[in-house]
Amino acid sequence: MNQRIVVDPITRIEGHLRIEAETDAEGRITRASSAGTMVRGLEIILRGRDPREAWAFAQRICGVCTLVHGIASVRAVENALKIEVPSNAQLIRNLMIGAQYIHDHVMHFYHLHALDWVDVVSALKADPKATSALAQSLSGYAKSSPGYFSDVQKKLKGFVEAGQLGIFANGYWGHPAYKLPPEANLMAVAHYLDALAWQRDVVKLHAIFGGKNPHPMFLVGGVPCAISIDPSHPGKGQGGPHYRGGDSGTALNMTGLQIVQNAIKQMQSFVDEVYVPDTLAIAGFYKDWFKQGEGVGNFLTFGDFPAKGMSDPASYLIPSGVILDRDLSKIHPINFDAEAEIQEFVSHAWYKYSVGKEKGLHPYAGETELDYTGPKPPYQHLDVEKDYSWMKSPRWKGKAMEVGPLARVLMMYASGHKQTRELVGMALKKLDVPVTALYSTLGRTAARTLETKIIADAMQGWYDQLIANIKAGDLKTFDDSKWDPATWPAQAKGVGVMEAPRGGLSHWIVIDQQKIANYQAIVPSTWNAGPRDATGQQGPYEAALKGHLLHDAKQPVEILRTIHSFDPCIACAVHVTDPNGEELVQVKVR
Repeated sequence: MNQRIVVDPITRIEGHLRIEAETDAEGRITRASSAGTMVRGLEIILRGRDPREAWAFAQRICGVCTLVHGIASVRAVENALKIEVPSNAQLIRNLMIGAQYIHDHVMHFYHLHALDWVDVVSALKADPKATSALAQSLSGYAKSSPGYFSDVQKKLKGFVEAGQLGIFANGYWGHPAYKLPPEANLMAVAHYLDALAWQRDVVKLHAIFGGKNPHPMFLVGGVPCAISIDPSHPGKGQGGPHYRGGDSGTALNMTGLQIVQNAIKQMQSFVDEVYVPDTLAIAGFYKDWFKQGEGVGNFLTFGDFPAKGMSDPASYLIPSGVILDRDLSKIHPINFDAEAEIQEFVSHAWYKYSVGKEKGLHPYAGETELDYTGPKPPYQHLDVEKDYSWMKSPRWKGKAMEVGPLARVLMMYASGHKQTRELVGMALKKLDVPVTALYSTLGRTAARTLETKIIADAMQGWYDQLIANIKAGDLKTFDDSKWDPATWPAQAKGVGVMEAPRGGLSHWIVIDQQKIANYQAIVPSTWNAGPRDATGQQGPYEAALKGHLLHDAKQPVEILRTIHSFDPCIACAVHVTDPNGEELVQVKVR
């Protein structure tokens, strides 16, 4: 019997996402609709403000992606005012972004996505000695003894017997779609707990460079940490008058840099000894998932991790470009200023445009005006033939694009990046699957792991270059030549792009008489999770779910697997408020 399945909310993500899937008589998804159901607000709030403080507001778009919005925001202002940041500032930014990637990807795999593949309760049946043998066959990770896994199993048994699974509650344990043996499940649960402790140390890097985490500090023109090399005056740094450093004792010194080095080593060790081996081991049991969940087949990256500054895309570790129809032989360039290239559409979203709902707008001319005509909760279904989401639908030359780890790995692979080609080749050989396996739910997950390894290795190079600059006497971390608004042009516009962990992120700013006239953010989950456009073209989430066969409509773990493979962040994707502060919708829990 045909039916519509509603998963609301999708859990283990950031924000509120609703998926409505229509199935045929066999239980196969024929059409899916992705709806962002939460309403927030920042783009309107930024109008009329000083561009130099935009990052502090834009950063609050999300409580998880705080660093990336701060970086994109300051880059937008720097692009508008033609500011090039000093080498040290660029290296520090690269290190901060790299740490965000590694922390975010590891936490996503173990704490948000792994439970789609790992049957936690099954771990109680595992033999700790056999689990130890399995773990030691995969890597030399220190915590792999029979006693260690026995202790984890006892802890888990206590949770189950007490009826308090806590963080493991409400899973589909025992679902026939789970395929891991008990020993692999126990190993994954142990590493889940290890990752919780590991993250406390790696986030210290953000605190050293940005003062705190989440919501580290940023500065248009560089970074807000002076560098000190005087051990008798650890707070005496160099860089300019707008630092939090100076003689306050908060400048970056060799003690802080050693903490950063230690954090990099911890990241590399966990990625090499735990994350990469676990991904390959788990993927080996789910090879059928290399054949489903593809999406739209088009991929976009804005590029990031510059070696010579944002104005030199040729120096980016991750190239900028577009891949169409899975054709890796050609990379199409992106023109950010071309009006017809990047546009956002609202034909199936609860917004309105002055040009009409069927036309798209370039972000510089972007509008954020509400047009809610949806049902009042509680309701059974959305009218997906009309408007059904708070997310817009971004397009590149009218085409839906997937952004994120898979897009980046494909872009580096297509551009001939040596390490990417080696890692992809290793993974495909070990799993005995073709390169086309990357275009899938599990390919997306594997790509996230491989790029984490690439960035973890690159971080050591950025750190070494920073140390070399300091030893050579270069302590500059800020360019204040255009800090005074009197030096700005009357009108300016700019775009700040970066590769956030979840994909291509862009902040667009229009400055008029030293104030923000318009501000738009197009985030990764808008590209991936947006609704259909006026032509009926699906976004990546919706396209990736089509064709999935559900074992049990009441426990649709298949939907979770594919949606989680994108790592949704719906808090980033919807950010609008009523400018008068009026209540827009009231949601009651019954």
